[in-house]
Amino acid sequence: MRLFSCDGCGNTVHFDNGACIACNRRLGYLPGSARMTALEPSADGWISPALGQGFVFCANAEIAACNWLLPAEAPGGLCPACRHNRTIPALTDDRATNAFRRVVSAERHLFYSLLAWRLPVPDKSEDTEAGLAFDFLADEIGPDGVVVPVMTGHADGVITLAIAEADDAAREERRVQLGEPYRTLLGHFRHEIGHYYWDRLVRDGSRLDAFRALFGNEQQDYGEALERNYRDGPPADWRNRFVSSYASCHPWEDFAETFAHYVHMVDALETAHALGLVVSPRVAAPEQLDLLVDFSPYHQRDFAALANAWPPLTVAVNEINRSLGQRDFYPFVLSEEILSKLEFVHALVAPNRSPPVD
Repeated sequence: MRLFSCDGCGNTVHFDNGACIACNRRLGYLPGSARMTALEPSADGWISPALGQGFVFCANAEIAACNWLLPAEAPGGLCPACRHNRTIPALTDDRATNAFRRVVSAERHLFYSLLAWRLPVPDKSEDTEAGLAFDFLADEIGPDGVVVPVMTGHADGVITLAIAEADDAAREERRVQLGEPYRTLLGHFRHEIGHYYWDRLVRDGSRLDAFRALFGNEQQDYGEALERNYRDGPPADWRNRFVSSYASCHPWEDFAETFAHYVHMVDALETAHALGLVVSPRVAAPEQLDLLVDFSPYHQRDFAALANAWPPLTVAVNEINRSLGQRDFYPFVLSEEILSKLEFVHALVAPNRSPPVD
């Protein structure tokens, strides 16, 4: 994620900011140009003095759940991210509303990446078959009083996400129960959108042969594969072949996990680039861990540049986490086979790349 500046006073601001802490101006994000702008109230909504244009906020701004802007002629509308939300929880109390805010915050971070790559994101009103929709659902109580948890997943362009994943304690409990080293709300979004783009870019993009050469034949029975994974666990050599143990259960899950990790990689490298982060370790062979991200990761066509920059960043942040008594920020190791899969994802999104916008 890049850093932004308040065009009213020049102060550094961040992607989720709703106001500048230096000049107190209201801030809004323009997804079309990927910039923040300071706003002043106007008769019809808000005006950006720097741009000389009028805007209105996404309808979800009413509950402080979105800071994205729309053209002034679209009052009451939803932004390019929120318009995909087909089902949301009943916002009847602070707990549900706060959970929804966390969910759509992660969703906006996802769409920041999708829009940066100019990937297709039609909603169901634009394309009933290939359109994308989100159902954010709460766990239900069965007739016997037992909680029936919502299963996060993807089917036919609809991504279902359990609203309980917005609760840190509940998500941590599920992470431990499932033996996962890493489980985040944003990670769920990035994984499930990987399934969506498998349909769009692999299956519908005539890339099945290339996919099967790397990930295997997705025609194997999915239900049996999942049952085998939960019964027997991953193969002994999974770390050499898959980015996570779950990725080993089926080629579809391998692709979704790989897609998610590719987005992790690019977005974290962009953050390092925005911060001017340089890593130059004082070890015997420092060149192995040198880091200088002097390129725009979202617009980088050379996968090798991304792959070479990634390990030093993960080592540096993991070491900082350990020094603070925290779990590794990135508990994964990328083998050559995994890097080949990541490069496959890179090639899928590369044709949609556009030059950086200042």
